Amino acid sequence: MPLASTTLSSLDMGIVVAYIIGTTMLGAWFTRRQKDVKTYFVGDRNVSWWLVLISIVATETSTVTFLSIPGKGFDPGSGIRPAGDLTFLQLTFGYVIGRAIVAWILLPQYLRGEIFSAYQLLKERFDVRVQRTASGLFLITRTVADGLRLWLTGLLLQQFTGWNISTSILVLGGVTIVYTYLGGMEAVIWTDLVQFVIYICGAIIAAAYIIHLLPGGWDAYVQTTSGAGRFRLIDLDTNVLKAQTLWAGVLGGAFVTMASHGADQNMVQRYLCARSLGQARTALVLSGLVVAVQFTLFLGIGLGLSALVGAGQMAIPQGTHTDAVFGIFIVRYLPTGLIGLVVAAVLASAMASFSSSLNSAANAVVADFYRPLRPHHTEATYLRIAKAMTSVVGFAKVAVALACIPMMMSGGDYAGYRSVVDQVLAVASVTLGLILGLFGLGLLPGRVSSASALWGMVFGFIAAGGLWLSSTLGRPVVAWPWLAPIGTLTTVLIAAFANKYLGLANVTRPTHD
Repeated sequence: MPLASTTLSSLDMGIVVAYIIGTTMLGAWFTRRQKDVKTYFVGDRNVSWWLVLISIVATETSTVTFLSIPGKGFDPGSGIRPAGDLTFLQLTFGYVIGRAIVAWILLPQYLRGEIFSAYQLLKERFDVRVQRTASGLFLITRTVADGLRLWLTGLLLQQFTGWNISTSILVLGGVTIVYTYLGGMEAVIWTDLVQFVIYICGAIIAAAYIIHLLPGGWDAYVQTTSGAGRFRLIDLDTNVLKAQTLWAGVLGGAFVTMASHGADQNMVQRYLCARSLGQARTALVLSGLVVAVQFTLFLGIGLGLSALVGAGQMAIPQGTHTDAVFGIFIVRYLPTGLIGLVVAAVLASAMASFSSSLNSAANAVVADFYRPLRPHHTEATYLRIAKAMTSVVGFAKVAVALACIPMMMSGGDYAGYRSVVDQVLAVASVTLGLILGLFGLGLLPGRVSSASALWGMVFGFIAAGGLWLSSTLGRPVVAWPWLAPIGTLTTVLIAAFANKYLGLANVTRPTHD
């Protein structure tokens, strides 16, 4: 995958360094407030709804959003896929529906008592085996998905620093681990706010400059994009191999967001920081609308880049990955000063998502594994373990990013159209669908045994995982938005069947940890 290599000017590098130092110092500032795991993981449950909203959006807005979604808009298409357009936005229809369901069904259960992990509910409903299985799946999924996101950010750092991609990944991962380790959840939430403002401003500046460079400006952008049919929003095709259709967006998107925002510790931890149930609901539902606006902005940037190339105002090296096109524009075509601001915006999107995931993964390790096994330690001990786990999970995610290098840097058609955003969402859909199935079982009337639930998960993984593997090997059966519904429904149906007909309903649940 050929990539441009452009060294930042002193001014641009100064802006980026100032951003990184400022973020680290903000994390250090919150160290003084860390007195126990409640403060470290949920901000003492005293965070305003608008901050929770921003943190939710910033958490799900990684470099994948900033670089890969413009790549989907830019995609020139080929004989096996259409050119990029706005049909990716159909997912946001399901996102809003899914968040509303989570807000009124699952949120009340999370915000009662002293719950720190989403999976503690599963222990109450089933037993500790189900809790730890779900938590373990979350940890594995997040490690893989975050590794992909970190790799993509390292791809950009490589372009403007001249470092190799391994060094880029190590620097970015190391800085984020440090400020998350120091400041805990409060540092994550407040840096989420700063990073949200930076990356939104950076995206708007880049979009405005694309229009400025395009001969004819806004009118030419609208005319060129509309004439090519790339403002298309709705696709009513019923082909299950297509990811961007209305049906996949509404149904698949709803299941994906119910899983990611209802059964994923990374998001649930944000709700646990809110002052009340009403504030958590407001933040969650409105976040779906903000994400839709963000997606529109990033897809619009991709369409603008396509118009620039078509007008001869931008050149893309042959064989360039679509996810790398926006990065090339940033480092080659923006003026000095703006490059530093937009590069800082890319780093902000990456660090916001990565830091949130670090804190949530450490929370899951402590709440679901360590503390139940060692229940008599002091709060100071648990706080030390929590910080240590932040570092451990951070190193694991960096290791995955480094392992991605030989797999993701291959050239050819695969690199040209295999969007990272699709890969990340597909991996998450497989396992999060299973966990959503467990929460669905917990809502059913009557009691489903833990053994039945675990068998449901096994078959759910076989179904969704097998379909994902088939797609990865080049023999797709369904598009990735259908993986979460398939995993969820398989888990629920098999567990219910096993509970009723295979004699597992009366299996004794262990009462110990």
